[in-house]
Amino acid sequence: MNPPAAQPDTNERKIIFLLGLLAAAHVFVFSAAFPFFGTVDEQMHFDLVVNYSQGHIPRQLTPPNAEALPFLAIYGTPEFLALPASPIPPPPWKQPLAEVREKLVAKTAGYQNHFQNLEASYPPLYYTVAGAWWRLGKWLGLDGGRLLYWLRFLNVPLLAALVWLGWRTARKVFPENYFVRLAVPALVAVMPQTIFYAINNDILAPLTFGAAFLLLLKFWEIEIPNPRLAAATGLALAATFLTKISNLPLLAVAGLFLALKIFRLARTGKLQASASALWFLLVCAGLPMVAWLAWCKTNFGDFTGSAAKIHLLNWTDKPLAEWFQHPLFTASGLWLFLKGNLATFWQGELLWHRQPLASPGVDLIYVLLTLALLAFALMALLKRSTPLSTAQRTALWLAFASLAALFAFFALLSVKYDFQDCFYPSRAQPFFVSGRLLLGALVPTLILLVAGLDRVLGKFSERVKFIALAALLVCMVATEITLDWKIFPNEYNWFHL
Repeated sequence: MNPPAAQPDTNERKIIFLLGLLAAAHVFVFSAAFPFFGTVDEQMHFDLVVNYSQGHIPRQLTPPNAEALPFLAIYGTPEFLALPASPIPPPPWKQPLAEVREKLVAKTAGYQNHFQNLEASYPPLYYTVAGAWWRLGKWLGLDGGRLLYWLRFLNVPLLAALVWLGWRTARKVFPENYFVRLAVPALVAVMPQTIFYAINNDILAPLTFGAAFLLLLKFWEIEIPNPRLAAATGLALAATFLTKISNLPLLAVAGLFLALKIFRLARTGKLQASASALWFLLVCAGLPMVAWLAWCKTNFGDFTGSAAKIHLLNWTDKPLAEWFQHPLFTASGLWLFLKGNLATFWQGELLWHRQPLASPGVDLIYVLLTLALLAFALMALLKRSTPLSTAQRTALWLAFASLAALFAFFALLSVKYDFQDCFYPSRAQPFFVSGRLLLGALVPTLILLVAGLDRVLGKFSERVKFIALAALLVCMVATEITLDWKIFPNEYNWFHL
């Protein structure tokens, strides 16, 4: 069992409130600074949100929605993929309509003729929530670019909620450790992940599995689970599935974790007393998942809805014998895989003038620091003399398993497919290195990293620990501002509407 939880005092609650405000301000400012549409398929996510706002769930890979088309044509800047020396025209809304009408008509026709929404089969939870937010913005009287940015600003309350969830989870795992309890939400508040500033379903993944992770820990500890906790756990797992298909490895780990719990109940003779709770969990988790799988099978031809996208991208399955010829099975290839995923986990994947909006030196620091802190956390787990309770060890092992499962899944996808002439992944770089796809495990991962940092600084006073944390946070903010400063004066952003 965990040590008795230290009740948060008024000062701690105030700090968490302030960290929530910091996260909200951070996301708001950078979301407003970035123009539309980012290079991580933001057009497609936006188009799908508009479809859902109209109550239309696509049944195939669709052309752009008529309501979305004017936003796509008017408010997108070419600068994400333009060559550095390319001249950029002023935003259409700052030019006389007579001068831009022909260009806008041509741009609209281009979208109509060449745009197919590859995200159409993605699970519905984010798009349902964002669609309701879009309708709320219209009800408030917003239109044009301000309505478009309103949709991005949905990320503001979501990140503030993630700060609170990180705090609650850290309190659950390390109730006696004030440093860990505050460090986890502080890292959430200043994390420079550019996907937090975009319309994208990745933004919901840390919340859904973060909630599931916390509830799984509670479910594990309770002697006889009650139906209320079981139903909440099941719904959180269903929400994780209905957010992103790439969360499947997290659900597999959760399933194994619950199977171990059921085995423990059977061994201690408490399975029958827990039967009603287990049924609640199964129904609440299983029914939404089965319903969406059936929808995809009926409308897209396969249970995940990914076959049509894979066909359109021209990926093909490689024979099993060729899997082990993949560069992932070399030291340099493995390093590229780890480095690419961990660097983009922290700094994101946006391109600006075809170049990553990141610094190789900063990337390397993030990667090495992450690997080092994970190693210290693992050593603490493997060393029996480390003063960790059984419940803390269980939580950290679950966190490790969640992160490892995601890496294993993306490694499998990397070796399974021949990517043909696809831009990313490609035959030249046949790796899935999208750190945003690891964000489902964000809260468990930050708990691991902070636990490792706490072990590194274990011989120092709490004051020194917080000084080190403050230095890290300041460096994160300073490097993000330095790297992204070129975006702020951009004429296509919210500040210039």
